[in-house]
Amino acid sequence: MQIARFSINNPIATWIVILTCLFGGIVGFFSLGRLEDPAFTIKTATVVTLYPGATADEVAREVTENIESEVQKMSEVDKITSVNTPGLSVVKVDIKKHFPSSALPAVWTKLRARVDDATPFLPDGANPPYVNDRYGDVFGIYFAVTAPDFTDRERHELATFIRRELLAVKGVADVALSGLPEEAIYVQPDLDLTANLGVPPAVIGQNIATANALADAGRANGIRINRPDGSNTVEEIQNLTIGVNGELVRLADVASVERSRVADPTLIIRQDGVEAFTVGVAGIQTENIVEVGYRVDQRLAELRSSIPAGVELSPIYQQHLIVDEASNAFLINLAMSVVIVIVVLALAMGWRAAIVVGTTLLLTVTGTILMMSIFSIEMERISLGALIIAMGMLVDNAIVIAEGMQTDMARGKSSRDAAANSADKTQIPLLGATVIGIMAFAGIGLSPDDTGEFLFSLFAVIGLSLMLSWILAITVTPLLGHYCFKIGSGGESDAYDAPMFRIFASVLGAAIRVRWLVIVSLVALTAVCFAAFGSVKQQFFPYSNTPLFFIHYKLAQGTKIQKTSEDMKRIEAWLAEQDEVVNMTTFVGDGASRFMLTYPTEDPNISYGQIIVRVDNVENIAPLSARAEAFGRENLPEGEFRTKRLLFGPGSGSPIQLRISGPDPTELRRLSKEAMAVLTQTSDKLTTLRTDWREREAAIIPLFSEDRARTAGITRSDMAEVLLFATEGITSGVFRDGDRLLPIYVRVDPDDPSVLLDQLIYSDTADQFVPLAQVSDGFDFEMQDTLYHRRNRLPTITVSGDVSPDVTPAEVQSTIMDAVEAIPLPLGYSMEWGGEYEDSANANENLARQLPLSLLVMVLISIFLFNALRQPLIIWLLVPMSVNGVVIGLLVTGMPFSFTALLGLLSLSGMLIKNGIVLVEEIDHVRETGKPLQEAIVEASVSRMRPVMLAAATTILGMLPLLTDEFFQSMAVTIMGGLAFASILTLIAAPVFYYVLFSRDAKREEAVAEPA
Repeated sequence: MQIARFSINNPIATWIVILTCLFGGIVGFFSLGRLEDPAFTIKTATVVTLYPGATADEVAREVTENIESEVQKMSEVDKITSVNTPGLSVVKVDIKKHFPSSALPAVWTKLRARVDDATPFLPDGANPPYVNDRYGDVFGIYFAVTAPDFTDRERHELATFIRRELLAVKGVADVALSGLPEEAIYVQPDLDLTANLGVPPAVIGQNIATANALADAGRANGIRINRPDGSNTVEEIQNLTIGVNGELVRLADVASVERSRVADPTLIIRQDGVEAFTVGVAGIQTENIVEVGYRVDQRLAELRSSIPAGVELSPIYQQHLIVDEASNAFLINLAMSVVIVIVVLALAMGWRAAIVVGTTLLLTVTGTILMMSIFSIEMERISLGALIIAMGMLVDNAIVIAEGMQTDMARGKSSRDAAANSADKTQIPLLGATVIGIMAFAGIGLSPDDTGEFLFSLFAVIGLSLMLSWILAITVTPLLGHYCFKIGSGGESDAYDAPMFRIFASVLGAAIRVRWLVIVSLVALTAVCFAAFGSVKQQFFPYSNTPLFFIHYKLAQGTKIQKTSEDMKRIEAWLAEQDEVVNMTTFVGDGASRFMLTYPTEDPNISYGQIIVRVDNVENIAPLSARAEAFGRENLPEGEFRTKRLLFGPGSGSPIQLRISGPDPTELRRLSKEAMAVLTQTSDKLTTLRTDWREREAAIIPLFSEDRARTAGITRSDMAEVLLFATEGITSGVFRDGDRLLPIYVRVDPDDPSVLLDQLIYSDTADQFVPLAQVSDGFDFEMQDTLYHRRNRLPTITVSGDVSPDVTPAEVQSTIMDAVEAIPLPLGYSMEWGGEYEDSANANENLARQLPLSLLVMVLISIFLFNALRQPLIIWLLVPMSVNGVVIGLLVTGMPFSFTALLGLLSLSGMLIKNGIVLVEEIDHVRETGKPLQEAIVEASVSRMRPVMLAAATTILGMLPLLTDEFFQSMAVTIMGGLAFASILTLIAAPVFYYVLFSRDAKREEAVAEPA
């Protein structure tokens, strides 16, 4: 069936398609889910186990080893890493990338079962493990709340109120609070009084713990009996009585009771130097984050009257505003691209063709948005960019049909005949070329890793849009041409008799005559460009265009959080003087919650601080970062000071990482020092080299006298308990304050001048206090590992480093690899690279697994289209040569070849193959009319010159808006430079190759024809 003729003869059906695409796209645009970045699942869960009193080494051997050995039995596990600190095991379980998000709930259930299986083998004193499968939750609406002059209790009440109200907002999945003041009840006995009265700390603790414990009081005649009210105020705790030698003593008479902040908090947050807490809002994944964000803003505005004066909610990150801005910018870029297409077509083909092709392009875009809505593909950075990437291929189908139809009508054919002739000749080649263009992206879209999931919408949108463009090109374009194109008289001159076509015909004829010179020149240029590709900067993902950067500050391991906080205040004071800084949020003891999907969270550490700095313009990040690092080096030399920008796309933290694994921690530290020395000598572009094990910490080792302790009836546990009482305090129940549970600690007054050896231990056997010095030989000191990392059950130390702003990680990686890999390793030790090198290698490896199948399909389609081998060979000979324009463009502009540039190269290959297929098909058609080979080649190439040049011009100019986008600019340069050169390849190299491969056939045909 002649589809083009049918669309003209049945305009109602075609108009239904037009209106469906137009209005369906408009409706779909407003109903589409919106995100900043594509939703890729962080396939990681953590298993957290407390083991109070154990060293990091004991935690690793007695807890982590048991959990890891059980978890590794799961076939779904990709790798297992763990961080072991004194008293705490955190095991991270990464699931293999090919498992879809929908399979994760079942995987987490299986993980919990495995952890339950390991629990009986954990040592006494270890708490039951907790599995956290929400490690990757994103709190994209993120506020810092300041409430100066408010009490700690009022801050908690305010936070609870805000959280409760925001959880009621439609589309909100969770609200996380961080940085609230940590309070406790401290009971501090008078040591002299309690010793004289014979009241051990344990007795005080037991009385407090039972005073407010929950207990079932049973039922009477079916009516439940409440437990007696306990001690719900500090005053009531003070009035508790303790039995001493048959007498009752008020707690207040032998101890002080106070409610206060904990001495060593785990997290401190400040907003612009003012104490704060954070509120993070996560949206339901299927909801439009823009609408959720505006609902949250509206609810907060409504709550303004209920929130006390003086409370400020300062936005740290508002994903909905960024997404909304990106959507609006896309509309502007799309409108600019469509206008560029129409203007270029109007200049080259006249306003009628511009209307026909421009309308088809607009319908293709709106129809694609409709399909995105139907298939639940969110509008985000990648899917929007896919439409721009596909623009050149989208417009090409319509140009081919419109140009052929317009030319035939100018020669006197009716619109129906012209449409049928143009479509019948090209619809199958265009379909094959369209499928080939789609398959060029299949390797990325179907890759099973994080990068493939991140870029899946690119493949999906390009596939939908290209197929739709082909459908509309053979249905809507003929109908619009029927309305707009005029029928010529048929006696006018050839449509390709203009000077431009004659000049091209002459140039092509000359190229065919010196064909071997052309081929040798192209091969030589291609070889030079492939060699020059080594000089092109390499990059995995580019920097984000969000005007944020991070300051990371790390003091020696074990430094008190108060010291870290004081140093961070000095950095804040300096930042406050910088004109570029809009605001800053400081975190001491931990990093921010995950407010972006691509933001790598930090592990808690009291000697670590982070500042999120928002600047007025993204261009100011680099100079401000450089000044900040100079300030840090000069004023805070004792700490590790570094700045870092956000990256687009998934990543793994530091750009340069080297992992060394082996059994002995001491040997691992030695090897890491040797590796850092080699790195420093090899490259001066590496900065802030460090290891994830950090420095060893001093530990106090009590020397327990076994004989004297046994005589006195004292155990090791008794000694540990009195030391805990003398320092941090013994946990003795909880204090209920509304919905809060505050721990109660019994401890020695921190201002008490006594030393550890002065403490008294109560002996149940002797029924009296025994001096600690009596059962101890004093104390010793030992340097211990307090950050003990493992990877796949092996102790593993990671050397990390950043790179100077003037180079890419790939450049530094290439200079350091040989020297580092030459380090001799003892038997049983191994070394591997991480960082951007590993991320890029994994992405390319997964891409390489998919590409052979995609490539095979592309080659087979090209063979089936021609039912021959030489025609596809001509087309595929052009593909490696398309790199020439890419290399020239990247070297001239200084842009790196990033992962997005690879996307551009694939898009370029699709466009080149598409143009080549249609050109070679046209040459075959002209040859079938009986014309000589060279004449047929020139005539067919002249007829294809305008579509090829127009498609190239519209695509190249349509890329201009992307040159200002950090994410897409290297891709835009790749397509612009590559397509400019690819157009020459299509119009010159392809005809020359055709002549070389078919000249013998032409001579045989001439020889057969001469005797006749």
